[in-house]
Amino acid sequence: MLKYLLSLFIFISTFGFGQTLTSSLDKTTLALGEVAVFKIQILDLDGKNVQIAPRNELLPFHFEMVNDSIAVQKDIYLRSVKFAVFQEGKFTIPVIEIKVGDQILKTIPYEVEVINTAKKGDQINDIMKNKEVELNVQDYWEMYKFYVLLALLIIAIIVLIIGIIKWGRKRKDSPAVTTNQTLKDLEKLRKKNYIEDGNFRAFYVELIEISRGFITKQYQIPADVLLTDDLVEYMKNTNAISQENEKIVEDIFLRSDLVKFAKTIPTKEIMSKDLNEIRDFVKRSTKDVEAENLRNNSATELSAEDQSKLRKLK
Repeated sequence: MLKYLLSLFIFISTFGFGQTLTSSLDKTTLALGEVAVFKIQILDLDGKNVQIAPRNELLPFHFEMVNDSIAVQKDIYLRSVKFAVFQEGKFTIPVIEIKVGDQILKTIPYEVEVINTAKKGDQINDIMKNKEVELNVQDYWEMYKFYVLLALLIIAIIVLIIGIIKWGRKRKDSPAVTTNQTLKDLEKLRKKNYIEDGNFRAFYVELIEISRGFITKQYQIPADVLLTDDLVEYMKNTNAISQENEKIVEDIFLRSDLVKFAKTIPTKEIMSKDLNEIRDFVKRSTKDVEAENLRNNSATELSAEDQSKLRKLK
């Protein structure tokens, strides 16, 4: 009698208080791409945790997931998986293990057959015939305007960069810029009051330094490296500087050498006169540069004419 009671208790514990797992598949034969539904239901959970494959990973790779929905309550777990298969053949939904608390539950396997319902020779018609549309200039502009504008922008940037480089270089090296900068340097020298203080050495050192730098830039004469005598000889052998300006440079540079070697002490009037004459020389320099450019252009044109005549004679 005790044995029967014990067996009855085990039966009730197993089936009366355990979880109930059911699974179902609505179709076992599918057409290519047809949607089927596979469901899993677990009852009497009593709040236990359900461990199963995550969403969209329950079925093998042949089964394309359409939708995978999960609903969990205290006593029930529902999962509905919609899928389709796009390959002909027979495929299996294997046994799926589900852990509920400490208990392992398993579903039954299902075999799915996928067939191609289209028959050989069937005509497939489009829902709507393709419509030909003629495109005009406005349509092409709307399609390609971004690329056109981008290309124009790139070209504009390149032209701008080239222009800035050429213009900036030209402006930086132009006679007018060199003249204006030198006049500013001479004005700074005047404001140092070397003349009023009688500091003739410092005055002539800076005056000659400014003058040498100016001659070098404005006339392309290496005045910054030549001694005074060599510079005077160089200027006389070229026509870059007018005789008037050449005479001023020669007198002031020679006087500067005498001052630096303490052979003469200039008066304030002479120092002021030298500063003013160098300033006037700088202002007149643009005429020298224009005259030199005119001579070079004339020589080039004459040379071209002579070459033309020589070709005709030949």
